[in-house]
Amino acid sequence: MDGLSETEPLLRPAQVQRKATDDIPVEGYLSVQDDTTRNAFDNVPDAKKQIGLASAVMLIFNRVIGTGAFAAPSVILRSSGSVGMTFVMWIIGTLVACAGTAVFVEFGTGLPKSGGEKTYMEFIYRRPRFLATCFYAIYGLLIGWLAVNSVVFGEYTLNALAIQPTTVNVRVAGFLCSTFCLIVHGAFLDYGLKLQDALGFFKLFVLLIIAVAGLFSLVGVPGFAVRGEYDIPHNFTWSSFWEGSGISLNAFITGMYNVIWAYSGYSNANYALSEVQDPVRTIRRAAPLALILVAVAFLSVNVAYFAVVSKQDILEGGTMAAALFFRNIFGPATERILSAVIALSVLGNLMSILFSQGRVVQELGREGVLPFSSFFASNKPFGAPLAGLFTQWLVSMIIMIAAPPGDAYLFVVNFSLYPVTMFNLLISGGLLLLYTPAFKSYEWCPPFRAWKSVVVFFFVSHVVLAILPMIPPTAGSETYEHLPYWSHVVIAVAVGLLGIIYWFVCFYWLPKKRGYRIVQETVLQDDGVPRNVLRKIPNRSDDEGRA
Repeated sequence: MDGLSETEPLLRPAQVQRKATDDIPVEGYLSVQDDTTRNAFDNVPDAKKQIGLASAVMLIFNRVIGTGAFAAPSVILRSSGSVGMTFVMWIIGTLVACAGTAVFVEFGTGLPKSGGEKTYMEFIYRRPRFLATCFYAIYGLLIGWLAVNSVVFGEYTLNALAIQPTTVNVRVAGFLCSTFCLIVHGAFLDYGLKLQDALGFFKLFVLLIIAVAGLFSLVGVPGFAVRGEYDIPHNFTWSSFWEGSGISLNAFITGMYNVIWAYSGYSNANYALSEVQDPVRTIRRAAPLALILVAVAFLSVNVAYFAVVSKQDILEGGTMAAALFFRNIFGPATERILSAVIALSVLGNLMSILFSQGRVVQELGREGVLPFSSFFASNKPFGAPLAGLFTQWLVSMIIMIAAPPGDAYLFVVNFSLYPVTMFNLLISGGLLLLYTPAFKSYEWCPPFRAWKSVVVFFFVSHVVLAILPMIPPTAGSETYEHLPYWSHVVIAVAVGLLGIIYWFVCFYWLPKKRGYRIVQETVLQDDGVPRNVLRKIPNRSDDEGRA
């Protein structure tokens, strides 16, 4: 863009202060000259920026690739009805993910600061003050992002060890795994990043092996043929490729829903941008590169699965496509090896989730709107956001232990996903608002701009995702066995309302009732990282009625 370097952020923060003053700006977005040893946007010291290009790519790749590449193809085929429609769904899902990546890259280059959707909603929805933060905060604190995949890790680890999984031992294994992630990321930041990167590259290597083995089987390379005791697939002949494509609209939408959520996580690096080296330049490269790796991985392993496993086996096998793939080429004895591989994949996923979501909690603390904000904002005692990591770990473990298998477990899964739809809806709709004359004063002109049509496409796709769970399911495809199909939507919205009530009481009703206004100033912590603090200033006579 004219006049802007690709490494120059759009906005800079108000000058960091050590002492409180009364003339505190209402908005924290002022152009200032910052110390060159600090992040150009939020004054985080350069010494704390430890995420390079490779780590940023793996932060996204690990977040997206959990079990989806191994299990999702079987689920998608059951919804699509045919191999051909399966690939159509994956391609459409890839386009949605590309659009989402473009949206988050635009925000990341314009606002290169940790926090993700929190930071972007605060910038867009500035009035009423603190409302966007309070709305987001309740989700950031109460959604246990580790709960579901901790259980998945436990199941596959026990399978790999030939131990019969039970409700108790699965959760014990999940607890130990999440605690390991907490210790590594909370006390050994450098080693945690290296291990996280290594797991990402390992995962990429395994998917490459699957893709190459499937291709070799398809073209008839000796040693990669389907074993004689299993059905020889013919999924890529034209007639069989589209066989079974006459599916209902409900089934198609359900399949698309699963594909889009398989790509969830392309925004993961945005949550930790304050710790990324040269964040504007890095996010412009890391996010597209990570998505290319993810898309190629998803599409190529699907080709491999359908090259080796018959459609009927996938539909009726009662197990994931990856297990059938390894069985058909390498024999059934490889099941435990596959379980170990998937467990390591999930470990990388859990580490990337905890790393990013711990920073989200820290950013909420740095904003100053929560009780005990200094605790949440702290980097003590090991130079990492241990308090934020611990908060996310604690909530996740409570949810994991409290939610039994069945409806409760499925509810936790769906409940954790629906707020993401709401946030994506709000930020993509907000981005469209920033393009309008009404928001010209916001001076939104970041180094990278997504095409407006791409933003519209992403917005519309999430309108559909927001409405879909409220449509009654067809017979035989019920979301829950006993709970109403809309229960997770209602609870997810209700949680957001709690955040709005918190804002109303603390930032509107009490200040008005007790005659004070709330001002925000920025102070430095002992580690050199700034955070906001809120002060109650008694109203003067000419300020009556203002809060």
